[in-house]
Amino acid sequence: MQVFETILVLLLGAAVVSSFAKRINIPYPVLLAVGGALLACLPDPPKLEFPPDLVLVLFVAPVLMDAAFDTSLRDLRAMWLPVLSLVLVAVVLTTVAVALAARWLFLDMPWAAAIALGALLAPPDAVAATAILRRLPVPLRMRMVLEGESLLNDASALLIYRLAVSAVAAGGFHAADALPMFVLVVFGSVLFGLALTWPITRFMRHFEEAPSAVIFQFGLTFGIWLLSERLRLSPIVAVVTFALTMSRLSTRPMQTHIRTASFPIWETATVVLNVLAFTLVGLQLGPILERSSAGERLHSLGMAMVILAVVIGVRLAWVFVHHLLVRLNSLRRSQSGKPGPPATLKGAAVIGWSGMRGIVTLAAAMALPVGFPYRDFIQLTAFVVVLGTLVIQGLTLGPLLKLVRLPSDGTVQRELQLARATAIRAAMDELPADPTPASMRVRAELAAALENVERGRAPGSHEDNVLRRCLVAKSRHAVQDLRLSGAIGDDAFRQVEAELDWVELSTGEPERPA
Repeated sequence: MQVFETILVLLLGAAVVSSFAKRINIPYPVLLAVGGALLACLPDPPKLEFPPDLVLVLFVAPVLMDAAFDTSLRDLRAMWLPVLSLVLVAVVLTTVAVALAARWLFLDMPWAAAIALGALLAPPDAVAATAILRRLPVPLRMRMVLEGESLLNDASALLIYRLAVSAVAAGGFHAADALPMFVLVVFGSVLFGLALTWPITRFMRHFEEAPSAVIFQFGLTFGIWLLSERLRLSPIVAVVTFALTMSRLSTRPMQTHIRTASFPIWETATVVLNVLAFTLVGLQLGPILERSSAGERLHSLGMAMVILAVVIGVRLAWVFVHHLLVRLNSLRRSQSGKPGPPATLKGAAVIGWSGMRGIVTLAAAMALPVGFPYRDFIQLTAFVVVLGTLVIQGLTLGPLLKLVRLPSDGTVQRELQLARATAIRAAMDELPADPTPASMRVRAELAAALENVERGRAPGSHEDNVLRRCLVAKSRHAVQDLRLSGAIGDDAFRQVEAELDWVELSTGEPERPA
């Protein structure tokens, strides 16, 4: 009963915190981190624990599935160079720098444990950054870099983390032996995720009720993770591959009322998981701090602060080095008559300062097995780094964006206008050719709606009434074709898809997947 009461109080408190965070215009993970720190200071905190082998699948699997589903492959391909530099170089540099710092601070720490610490601190969390960036007129390319980096950094960093933890369990690590197996596991995990897409797509079309479909989605997420582990594959890569592929087919396999119900449920689940992760770490830090003297606590906190500085400094250093390399390459290409990619020092500063850590770091720290070398210090450091980056960077990112005044490219607005106009034209094409009074009236209303959209006005209620009498499927497939061709990105597609969903639901006769 105590566990239930604790979780109930935490969730109610989180709802209040999230609402308060929105009112004062800061990301809710910042307040969750502060709340976790306050829980660690309680004299007699409640007991709330999860088995370490359950933590990753419970906290990371849904977060990865949700993040991968929302990632735009078009924008990811367009920004592959900066994303790849952060996914590969930044993760490796952070892991190595933190491992070296940890070994310098603690000479008896095993290298595998130091590398595990560096790997779990490497991936940034896009929740806090995008919560700020979506409210300000920043270029779409910058937001896509951060979201793509967060997703793929999770995968690359957790792969290194799992190798390091396995090395501790095995008593050693040999790169020459592990590298071929590592490549084979990654390749097999990609194939496994792709192979699941077709049968799951066919199966999901038969769901008629939203509750059953959403339960199946969550069960499927955990099932893919667990089955991948049983097959000795990478559950991270398998889940990401599956979600990225399914997101391209989201219109077809799910019925409209199921899709409109599942999206807010997944968003709510992400908030709940963040609440539990910050709470669990805060509750575990209390006993960790109690097991040491005042001097030892200060020493551990000081060492954790040193690693926090290393984490922030390495990211900033690499982002500015990458910016310099891009500028030099752009200058070389311009001298040869070929334009280079746009790169600004202001944009590099924002991306470098957007490295807040979050739920993945916390979950990986909690998932360390009991008896892992320096487990208490690693968990303390993980929370200090998450709290420090969220408070220091999370609270200053908004003022930094206002200071640098990045130009808004208006990409999403233009693509949204294109998608809406395409949907209306597709509806007009579906009208019968015979000049009946009803068809003439509908055609005139559609023409007026199209004119409004082309002038940049928001669609009015008359547009909804017209689309209700037309075949929404035609408009839906026309917008899907725009997305598949790369003419629009996922931001515009999701918004128009939601508008068409509500139009379809208002008719009382939702479309059935073919």
